[in-house]
Amino acid sequence: MADDRHSDNELALATRALLDIESGGASLAVSVSGALARYFALLDGQHTTDLYALVLREVEAPLFRAVLTHTGGNQCRAAEMLGLNRGTLRKKLKQYDLL
Repeated sequence: MADDRHSDNELALATRALLDIESGGASLAVSVSGALARYFALLDGQHTTDLYALVLREVEAPLFRAVLTHTGGNQCRAAEMLGLNRGTLRKKLKQYDLL
């Protein structure tokens, strides 16, 4: 359900800006793919492990910071926006030293 302050159309436009290239910039998926391609190139054939955990750390922390900024630090609203339980959000915030 869309936030009462925004129309469904505004929410759809914001979602497309995040997920599509329509906004004139690279989509989130394209940005991640590019970052991983650069990472693999820098590895120059060396073995790597725990790539999943590395990517999560690199994405989750700025995501949580941005959402908390957007909600004015309101953890209940941030958890709702993220689709997380507030307790789970607090655990993640502690994990990234954001709390």
